[in-house]
Amino acid sequence: MDSKEPQEKKHGARNLAILAVLSILVSLTLTTVSLAIYHYSGDIYLDRSRPGYLPDTEEIKDEEEDEEGDYDFSKSGAITKEILDEYLKKLDVEVKALNDYRDPFDDEALSDSHFGL
Repeated sequence: MDSKEPQEKKHGARNLAILAVLSILVSLTLTTVSLAIYHYSGDIYLDRSRPGYLPDTEEIKDEEEDEEGDYDFSKSGAITKEILDEYLKKLDVEVKALNDYRDPFDDEALSDSHFGL
């Protein structure tokens, strides 16, 4: 019986190695298939987290185009009264827009009439 025991250990180690190799091959195959489906279905172009994502032409904003409420201030430079006045004026527009919202904790916020039902 002692001579049979080392053979079983050799077979067990070999089986474990075969299992590991097969597991790696199956995972690589499934990953390859899933990435191929992801690419050929076109979903890859909808994933905006990809570094190479190119936005649609409608999404490209013209630098000269300035939307209402969209403003940038210099990140370096002196703070003058004119800059503060401009900031407060833009801030008042934002605050007014927020104040126009209905109270979210009001009893009527989830009523049927609020949703037009």
